Amino acid sequence: MSLLAPSLQAYFTDRLLTQRQASQNTIAAYRHTFKLLLRFATDRTGKQPSELDIAQLDAPLIASFLDHLEHARGNTIQTRNNRLAAIHSLFAYLALDHPEHADTIQRVLAIPHKRTTKNLLTYLTEPEVNALLAACDQTTWTDRRDHAMLALTIQTGLRISELTALTCQDITLGTGANVHTIGKGRKARRTPLTPPIRTILTTWLKERAGNPSDPLFPTSTGTPLSRDAIEHRLAHHLAVATSNCPSLAVKHITMHTLRHTAAMRLLLAGNDITVIALWLGHYAGDLCQVDHVVVRYRWAAAAGERLSSWPISAQVWPWSRAA
Repeated sequence: MSLLAPSLQAYFTDRLLTQRQASQNTIAAYRHTFKLLLRFATDRTGKQPSELDIAQLDAPLIASFLDHLEHARGNTIQTRNNRLAAIHSLFAYLALDHPEHADTIQRVLAIPHKRTTKNLLTYLTEPEVNALLAACDQTTWTDRRDHAMLALTIQTGLRISELTALTCQDITLGTGANVHTIGKGRKARRTPLTPPIRTILTTWLKERAGNPSDPLFPTSTGTPLSRDAIEHRLAHHLAVATSNCPSLAVKHITMHTLRHTAAMRLLLAGNDITVIALWLGHYAGDLCQVDHVVVRYRWAAAAGERLSSWPISAQVWPWSRAA
């Protein structure tokens, strides 16, 4: 018998924190994966998480858990693959200290990732952006927070993980106004803020009245918004905005769509893809992700799609190299 609990704790304290010095985002994602797995295993085996043995987390149980993620929780294949990557990482660690479970571990490590389809990137046109922001009811504190949060994301293209980690001190509103973020791979960057966004954030920070280390966009109790809560708020405002802008109804829109929108705005302002990549916090090897946006734009232009709904001016994008 080899209890899972001590090894799982050692995996976080020794492997992730000490050996790999994993980021807080990575640790949080892995922790959530194993919370879901332990709950699933408890329901299947009838044993509490502290009583689970490594041998009970065999390949059939892991495969059933992955199916549960897709069909019961409605997760995408990409999310399913991310959860599997965390499980593979744990079992590779267990293989070093528990050779008596080598067969079980080998079978789990043999579970393959599913292949996914590359969907066409979606972005919002200017009327859709205006409809989304107008859907935020400015008479309530929650909607004023959401308006500032969505407007900031559309202009800067922040990842949702970067958005949830923002504190009040990350915003600079004086000369050279910018937002400071630490993205993937602990890569720090400062993204310039346009005058309209600076005005919105100035008003919000006065109302927020928090300490420098407090979350920029908190819940009503003062804690940071979770990723799920932000997506839920976006879905709520999209439902309202769709009545005034029907084109939103045919698009699958998430917070990442707003990041694509920021990239498209930069592209239409005449910026090179290397500039866009730096703006979004991509590594040099990730330029292909930005290339997808360029291809989408050129395809739209060739198909005769109306691009006049994307007015770009020097006032909005003063740093652009407009033709």
